[in-house]
Amino acid sequence: MLSHDELISLINKQPPLVDQMIDADIQVQPNGIELTLQRVEIHGGAGCIAFDNSERKLPQTKAMDFDDEGWIHLPKGSYKIVFNEIVNIPKNIAAIAKPRSSLLRCGATVETAVWDAGYSGRSESLLVVFNEYGFKIRKDARVLQLLFFRLGEEVIKGYSGVYQNENIKKL
Repeated sequence: MLSHDELISLINKQPPLVDQMIDADIQVQPNGIELTLQRVEIHGGAGCIAFDNSERKLPQTKAMDFDDEGWIHLPKGSYKIVFNEIVNIPKNIAAIAKPRSSLLRCGATVETAVWDAGYSGRSESLLVVFNEYGFKIRKDARVLQLLFFRLGEEVIKGYSGVYQNENIKKL
């Protein structure tokens, strides 16, 4: 797992390992980089997947509105969240993420997939609220810590799926 100083070094390269951070001094931790909440979306239907990606169908989602002070109350359930930061993973690194412990203490968690070597884009995850009373979250909240691991050797072919460079524009 990469350390704080290694992460800082990779942030200062082009392209930066993680770009568009709100405050790198706060977000770069001893063992990872915290990603922050750009928006919350609610699912508006069912999705489906099969072995063949040609049968994949993602459900429609609709952005939820933050109140005038930047807060949103989420009832128990699941939500798609989109992060502020752009992640640019070199071909000799992969990443996984874990929710911040404060999120867990509130009865919510974040579910993620692996960030593959070669992936570049604005990532999305699943926020699950288990708390019967719901969960209140503010725009730009730090919600998860992305942990980076150096691979034994660089991959020849990095990530090249449909989500490559997805949502790169600053919204």
